[in-house]
Amino acid sequence: MAPKTSSNPGKSARYYRDNPKAYAKKLKYDTKSNKDPKDRAYRAKLAKKRRSLKIMGKGGPDLSHTTGNKLVLEDPKTNRARNGAGGKPKRK
Repeated sequence: MAPKTSSNPGKSARYYRDNPKAYAKKLKYDTKSNKDPKDRAYRAKLAKKRRSLKIMGKGGPDLSHTTGNKLVLEDPKTNRARNGAGGKPKRK
C-alpha cells in the first residue's frame, strides 16, 4: 500500500513515499500502537471535542494540547510535526 499523496508533503511523507519497506514497517507499528486503550481514550476525547465544534469529519484544523492541557485549534502539519524530537516541546 502506497502512502497518501499530498500537494505539500512533509519530510516524513516524502521519506515513506520513497521507501516502501519502511512504510510497511511503519504501518505494522501503527496498527499495534493504535489498539492501545490509552491511545484510544485519547483519540476519543479529541473526537468528542471536534464533534462539539462541528468540525468532525470535515477536515480542517487539529485540536492541539497546550502546556496547560487545554485544547486549541491548530494547523495539522504544525501540530503533527511537534512530537518531542530534536528539542521541540511536546505541547504547544
